[in-house]
Amino acid sequence: MKRITSKDNSALKHISKLIKSSSFRRDNHAFVCEGLRLCEDALLSEREIISLAVSDSALSKHGEIIARLSDRAGEVYSLPDSLFNKISDTKSPQGILCVIKTLDNPSLFDKIKCNGKFLALENIQDPVNLGTVLRTAEALGIDGIILSSDCCDIYSPKVVRGSMGAVFRLSYTVVDSIADFIKTLDGVKSYAAVVDRNADKLTALDFSDHASVVCVGNEGNGLTARLIEACDKSFTIPMAGRAESLNAAIAAGIIMWEMMK
Repeated sequence: MKRITSKDNSALKHISKLIKSSSFRRDNHAFVCEGLRLCEDALLSEREIISLAVSDSALSKHGEIIARLSDRAGEVYSLPDSLFNKISDTKSPQGILCVIKTLDNPSLFDKIKCNGKFLALENIQDPVNLGTVLRTAEALGIDGIILSSDCCDIYSPKVVRGSMGAVFRLSYTVVDSIADFIKTLDGVKSYAAVVDRNADKLTALDFSDHASVVCVGNEGNGLTARLIEACDKSFTIPMAGRAESLNAAIAAGIIMWEMMK
């Protein structure tokens, strides 16, 4: 275990930049997860742990899990609590974080299952929304997530925390154009979620007998016209109240429930 006592330490600067910069995460094929539960999730999900950083107080409180993480980590660092708190991205740091290697081919699915169910997200900007969608998708058994390249970074700290570990386990792909991508999927029906009371109702659709991709759009603007046109069918979530639309994560949750029921 290497001791870090200076904020100018190169390893510490590297970790801090991974926390703050999506481009740095992409270039280094690594991201940071922070907190006892998330780090343990990374371990149980058998993700490659590049390095582990722990505070002095965490060492005294969580020795057992830190020992297990240390066995799997390439490098292990200990820090004074005050120094750990300076790089932490959380309000109440638990004093433990891991640098995790991203998958070598995160953009590739092994295959589109014969009756697979996939969710496509176009230009989702709120990392809290994206984290919630990932967590819900794993809980409901969605086969994979398709992200447009203009979505927020799937490995940002807020997304990783919000996903509650789902980011370690869900299959996903990032594509420049979802409209172009769905055209390459033979035998897969595509659906566009729209705000249009005249569109087919979600509750009237049957997803049970075919592979399907359902598209959900940007928080403020919804799906692009090009993607709506590319889909086989448009639908809306029926609402009894006066609200015109739902939060993107809530809408995605309702849609995924209907897909998987």
